[in-house]
Amino acid sequence: MVCLLVSITLLHLVSLAMLFIATLEKSWWVWTESEITDLWHNCFYMNTTQTWVCAATTESDWLQSVQALMILSVVFSSVSLLVFLGQLFILSKGSLFYFTGLCQAFAAFTDFAACLIFTLHKKEILSNSRDLSKGRPGYCVIIAWLCVPLLLISAVLYVHLRKKQ
Repeated sequence: MVCLLVSITLLHLVSLAMLFIATLEKSWWVWTESEITDLWHNCFYMNTTQTWVCAATTESDWLQSVQALMILSVVFSSVSLLVFLGQLFILSKGSLFYFTGLCQAFAAFTDFAACLIFTLHKKEILSNSRDLSKGRPGYCVIIAWLCVPLLLISAVLYVHLRKKQ
C-alpha cells in the first residue's frame, strides 16, 4: 500500500512539474535556434551580449485562452495534490478519493483544451506574417501534450484508490 501511495504521489508530482515547465518555459514555437516564442514572450538570442532579449507577445483571444487554460491546469493539479494530502488524514477507512480524482481530471481536460487550441489556431496565436512551415513546435508543446495522459491516468488511479489503515 505504501508503494502504491508513493507511486501515485510521484506520478502526480512529475505531471505537476511538467505542467509548470510547459506553462513557464520559453519554447512553445521555435523559429530558428536564436528565435523562439512562448505563451508570454517572443525571444531573440543576441550573439553580441550572449543573452536572450524578450518582448511581450501580441495578444489574441486564442493566446489568452491558452494562457488561462494552462494556468487553470496548474491550479487544478496543485489543488488536487493538496486535497489528496489532506484526505490521507481526514478520510475514513474504506473511502475513495473522488474529489482528488475530479480535480486531477479537470487539470487534464484544461491542459488538453489548451494544447488543442494552440495546435489548431497557432497561426492566429503566433500572429506573424511568417510562414509557419519555417518553424516547429517547441518542447513545451510536447510536454503539455504528454501531461494529458499522465493527468488522466492519475485521475483514474485516484478515483479507484481506497483508503486503508
